[in-house]
Amino acid sequence: MAGVLYLVPTPIGNLGDISPRMAQTLAAVDFIAAEDTRVTAKLLNHLDIQKPMVIYHRHNSRTGGQAVLNRLLAGENCALVTDAGTPAISDPGEELVALCAQNSVPVISIPGPCALVAALAASGLPTGRFTFEGFLAMNKKNRKNHLDALRNEERTMIFYEAPHKLPATLEDLTETFGPDRPIALCRELSKLHEEILRTTLGAAAAFYQENTPRGEFVLVVGGGQPVEEAAPTLEDGAQRVAALRAQGQSHRDAVRQAAKELGLSRSELYDQTKG
Repeated sequence: MAGVLYLVPTPIGNLGDISPRMAQTLAAVDFIAAEDTRVTAKLLNHLDIQKPMVIYHRHNSRTGGQAVLNRLLAGENCALVTDAGTPAISDPGEELVALCAQNSVPVISIPGPCALVAALAASGLPTGRFTFEGFLAMNKKNRKNHLDALRNEERTMIFYEAPHKLPATLEDLTETFGPDRPIALCRELSKLHEEILRTTLGAAAAFYQENTPRGEFVLVVGGGQPVEEAAPTLEDGAQRVAALRAQGQSHRDAVRQAAKELGLSRSELYDQTKG
């Protein structure tokens, strides 16, 4: 019988955020798959837990994932952790989860710290509908294509960014969405120097051209306004009537259907298309 892969979130800065269930799971599994064993060792020492660890990260996800899967299929239980936050969210853990799903290995996700959720909740921007975009590509063409695809996005958008890339990213966001688009820059969440700056893209870009960014950032960007479609005109109605007539409908029936579909006056459309 296969073992279980547990997805165990780890604190994004404050060790007080570790829950009893997270600690109990780490203590109970047979081994831990960690992004960086040195970072995870500090957490385990804090919890007074000793547990065998293997390395699983972006650069060994194929071989490392297969090695973890083999042990799971042999009946061992594994906890997957990242350096900070929830595994498999903008993280190669998603590949390991997919591998387990393909091989009918149970996966249990333990709720816990997640930077994108913490930032969104405190942003002051709409939270009902949002899209998580993770890190933007470093390649300029891929980066531009990613942002161009979001030009008409109406949902709140969430990005992760490292401090050394923040000024360039803010310039790109400003160019794409305009200087007046609202943004919440959430820095060092749950840590000693946590800060949330609520401003506009233009103001944020100008500020960080003059000031050196420090710490990891979550950027919460307001969505765009809905694009209003032009109201149908009698010319639109006439085209629809012609199309319906071409399908074999009578003039009267075509006018009735077109007027209903487009919300136009039946009598005005009839006068527009008669003759």
